[in-house]
Order: sequence, then C-alpha cells, then structure tokens
Amino acid sequence: MNRIKLWPHATVLAAVVALVAGLGVWFYAKHEQTVTAAALPNAARIQRVDGEVALSNSAANTDANAEWRAATANQPFSVGDRIYTRENSHASLAFNGRNFARLDPNTSLDVVSFGDRRTQLALRDGSAMFDVGYLQPDELFEVATPNGAVDFDQPGLYNVGFNNNGGVLVSVLSGLARVVGSGGSSQINKGEMLTLLGLAASEVALSRLNGRDAGYQVDNYYRYQYPNSYDGRYSNYDAYLSDPNYYDPYRRNASYQYASSYIPGLNDLDAYGDWQNVNGYGYAWRPRVDSSWVPYQQGVWTNDYPYGPTWVSSESWGYAPYHYGRWANVGNQWYWIPDAVNTTPQYAPALVAFVSLNDQNQIGWVPLGPGDSYAPRYYDNNWQPQYLTRTNVAPTQLFNLAIPGSVTVVPVDAFGRVIDPRSVRRIDQQALASVRPTLDPLTLTPLRNAVLNSAWGRGKIDLPPGIAKKLNETHVVVSTAPVAPPFRKDLAKALRAEPVPDEAKNQKLKFKDERNGETAQQPDAGRKQQLDAQAGEASRGNKDAKDAGRPARVVGQAQTAEAPKQQKAPEQIQRKAAAAAPQAQRQAASQARRQAAPQAQRQAAPRAQGARVGHPAKAVAAPQPAKPRAPQEAPRKAAAAPQPAKQEAKPQGPAKQERKPPPAQSTQGKGKGKHP
Repeated sequence: MNRIKLWPHATVLAAVVALVAGLGVWFYAKHEQTVTAAALPNAARIQRVDGEVALSNSAANTDANAEWRAATANQPFSVGDRIYTRENSHASLAFNGRNFARLDPNTSLDVVSFGDRRTQLALRDGSAMFDVGYLQPDELFEVATPNGAVDFDQPGLYNVGFNNNGGVLVSVLSGLARVVGSGGSSQINKGEMLTLLGLAASEVALSRLNGRDAGYQVDNYYRYQYPNSYDGRYSNYDAYLSDPNYYDPYRRNASYQYASSYIPGLNDLDAYGDWQNVNGYGYAWRPRVDSSWVPYQQGVWTNDYPYGPTWVSSESWGYAPYHYGRWANVGNQWYWIPDAVNTTPQYAPALVAFVSLNDQNQIGWVPLGPGDSYAPRYYDNNWQPQYLTRTNVAPTQLFNLAIPGSVTVVPVDAFGRVIDPRSVRRIDQQALASVRPTLDPLTLTPLRNAVLNSAWGRGKIDLPPGIAKKLNETHVVVSTAPVAPPFRKDLAKALRAEPVPDEAKNQKLKFKDERNGETAQQPDAGRKQQLDAQAGEASRGNKDAKDAGRPARVVGQAQTAEAPKQQKAPEQIQRKAAAAAPQAQRQAASQARRQAAPQAQRQAAPRAQGARVGHPAKAVAAPQPAKPRAPQEAPRKAAAAPQPAKQEAKPQGPAKQERKPPPAQSTQGKGKGKHP
C-alpha cells in the first residue's frame, strides 16, 4: 500500500530530474557554441580631454546616422569608435601602458582594428603625435591615411598630419617608419620627413627635419603629456636624440614593477596612491582616500557597444583599477590587486557583480574580489549576450559581499547618471543574504530596461555638416585588411578602409630625394608648428591667437612668392618714372636706375622676409621658434651638410634608470632604448 502511494511521487521526481538534466545539456550546448567565438578586441583609454572632444560609438556609426557624444577622461574606446577634436581642443589617448597618442585640434581618428598584436587607426583630418614605447614581435601599429598607410616599425615618436594642400606629412622624430601605398613602400628613418603629395602615395618627397622644428614638436608634446614633471629638456632636438627615453613612464613609474605594462592608465597610479606588500596578496595598490571610500562610487555608468554597461570613473586615476584586477578590503582599507606582471590581462567594462534587491526600484553592485569569476561577453545588435566562456553568470558566493558598505545601491532611474553621494542608499547586511547576484547586468529586467532606455542622447554633439560629410566620405589606405570583430563584420566597409594590393607592397616607392638641399616641405612644417602653437594659446584664452589661425594659413601659402615680387617693386617704380620723363632725361634716369637697382634689392629682401612672418608671429603670444627661422631660410642650404651627423647620433640610454624592465618584456619585442 505504501508502495502504491509513493509511486506518483517517484514518477514526478524522475520527471523533474530528467527535465533538469535536459536543460543542463541544452545550457551546456548553448555555451559550447559561444565558447568558440572570437575573443573581444582590446579597449583603449581617453586619458585627457581639453576643450570639446566628440566620440562616436560603433553601434550608431553608420553612413546615415553617425551620433557623436561628448567624450570624457577615463572613457574607454575600441574597434569601430571614432574620435574628433573640435577647434582649439586636444585629446590624449592611451592604447596600453606604453603606447600613446595626442590629437591636435580639428583632428579625426578612427579605430579600425585593435588586438594584442594589431593596432590600425585611421587619420582623415588634422594631425596627431604617436608615442610608441613598446612593440611585440611582429606587431602591427599603423596609421591609415587617404594617401597611404604609415607603419611604425620601431618604438619612437612620430607625427602624422595633413598640410594645406591635402598632402600627408610623416615626421619620424625617433624610431623607424614605413609608408605603404599603391605605388609601393618606402622607409623613413629618424630625423626625416616624408610628404605624400598624391592619393595612394603616388607622389612622394623625402626631406630632412629641421632641427629647430623637430625640437619644438618634441617639446610641445612632452609639455602636454607630462605637465607636472617635464622640465623642458627636449626643446633641443639633439638632447632628445641623445636620451629619448628619460620620460618613458615604464622607466620612471614604480607601478610598472607590480602590474602588466599592457594596462592603460598604469602611469597615473604613482601620483595618487601607494604600493604595499599585503599579506596573502603580494603587492597591491591603495589609493590615498579616506577610510569611508568604496570603489565604483565616483563616476557614471554608460552603455558601450558591444560591452554593455561600462564604468567611467571621475577620479583622475580611475581607469586601470576599474577595468583590470580585483579589489580586497584589508584592515578597513581597499586595495587594488592586479594580475601578475607577466600576464596579458583582459579588459572588462566593469569588474563588479550586480544585485537586484526585493525593492524593484533599487539596484546595487559590489566589486569583485580575489578568486571571483568574471564572464567575458559581448552583446549583439539586439543587446543579447554572447558569452565567451562557460562561467556561471550567477555566482553563489562573492568575496566582498559580506564587507560592510561594499555594496553601492541607487534607485534604478538614477542608473546612467553621475552618481550623487546623496542618492547612495545604505542597506542592511542581512538583506543581502537572500539576494542573487549576477555578473551580467542585462539579465536583470529592471536594470535592462533602464540601461536600454537611457543609454543614448546624453551629451550629444553635432559636428558641422561639412566636417561630418568629409569624415564619412574620405577613404583611407591600410597595408593589411582589418580583422572583422564578430559584432561588426562590416567594419572595414563602414570605415572605408581599403587594403593596398599585395603586388604594391613589394615594390620600391619612387620619391623625390630632397635630403641634401633646400626642401619645399620645410615651410609647411613651420606653418604647421605655428598653427599648433596658436591653437594651444587659443585654448588657454588667447583671442589674438584664435583669430589669427585662418589668416596665418594664407600668409604661409603666399610666403614663397611674396619676396620676389617685393624685390622687383623698386625697379618697376623706376621704370614708370623713366617712361614719363622727357627724352632728354631718359638716358640719365636709366643710368641712375642701373646704379640704384642692386642697393634697392639688398634693402628689399629683409623687408620681404619680415612681412612673411610678421603677421603669424604677432598672433602667437608665447615666443615661437619659427620667428627667427625665416631670415635664415636663404643660407639653410649651406648649413644642411653637417646636419645628418647630429641627427644620426645614437641614443646613449636614459640618464637615470630606476629599475630593470620585467623579465618577460626585456627579452621579447621592441621597447624604447632598444632601437638604434
């Protein structure tokens, strides 16, 4: 009889077990399909913004709908993202802990490809300085332009930009570069400048850098990149060539001893915290904050395609510790515990777990601690997650969940706005015992609705129609076809990146060699330096420099033709006077003209040169190296002979080296100090 009563229960139990097993097999099979998906591309950091800088995310980056938002410091960007600096604006970017770029005003830079050994960028307008501190073996670091692709073959400092005629100037201040176009490829050595005058590098001129211009470029970059520590030593280009690695953060910052130099933002940690040997964790970094401070409370959540909810900190140092490593609370102090130095850590939009409370109007998050798993993923166009591992997205235990105050709780409708400390709610630790955390925030219905409904439209920037059209229609040349990410397979087509034919790569690019004489490109470089200086002064409030930007271009274009015209002016005046004189006086006037012509020409030449540089020099408030350069243009040819010997001086290494590089990076790849 008891056996009869138990039979239905056993049947139900067996059915439940079978159902659970079936669901488990289905869930495992589903994850097996996504495990083979391509790994996520890397993410870079916008580390500094001056003025108005716009960012277009790849989700909205289409020909018909390019939506631009205001970029902020510590904002990540990755494949498919586009950056544009408005007038009088600059931006500093960190691709990792050793490779950087600075964008000048009115500059466009797109990310075409970004992986462990591949960085392909597209420059369609403006100019930028690229500071390459380390390259892995066979790594590609490339800047695509409409006139050809520029590959950086060695660590060094490079400037790439457009001149007034649409040509592309490539200045190799240190290192070794190579340009690749449909007409072939050519190498650019240290101290040289290549001008691509035509599309696909069909017309090329190679010249030597003017030492004064080169010193100005290097000094200007380091003053911007390291305003609190740079001492101006690189204003002398020869001083830079003898020791180009003194300001390499890898050699000067202690943080590179304890975390991978692959991590962007690592160079900021020394100034805002301290490294300590914490029992059980090794060396960990502690920010200089008060005891009530909690990670992930000062900033804003943004929705970044394809990563989903992404943390953007408002703290100056707040990039590396929020996208890499873990957090632990020891002795009532929070410590950031990075991955090992010799690893290649994977970027994460935010290393937190989200908790949905019983009150559906509240959402919370807690920092992941040592040993906590993370589910790497990306989202498709419908914001459905694609997991790259079989990590359980709903962990049963979290390292920091029991730490008082570790969970930040805000109203759901406040998610996506800058965190207001007054809106952060306290929660009873006992209430957390019943919550189920998740690593994927979009699995929580209230949060998913809040994220998808409030992600776009905030801080929108409209580019001028002419600029937007130019950026959308300008094609660029890449040396190698970009790798299409799984979430944006049409990326190369959307960004108009066209690879160079294979047969062109093996051809020698023919160019006009102007390295041993007067070059036509040096005035272009001088004008570019004046414009950069004017933009810098205008960004600091110098209205005269701002107003002089456009006239300076006109003066620069006309300067080579103005001097001969002014030299002939005295002769023309005398000829008119002689024509009007009586026949009896014409012979005497002719004789006087022959005697006065040489003297008039000698007096006219200095005045003509003064007129060429007078207007731009007046517009620039700070003393500019270009001002004394004009009177010396005539004899520059004679002084060019000994110049190569100085420029080819081999670097002697850093004056002070605080430590030896980590073993993994001292034996592989190419870093600053290793190249000739």
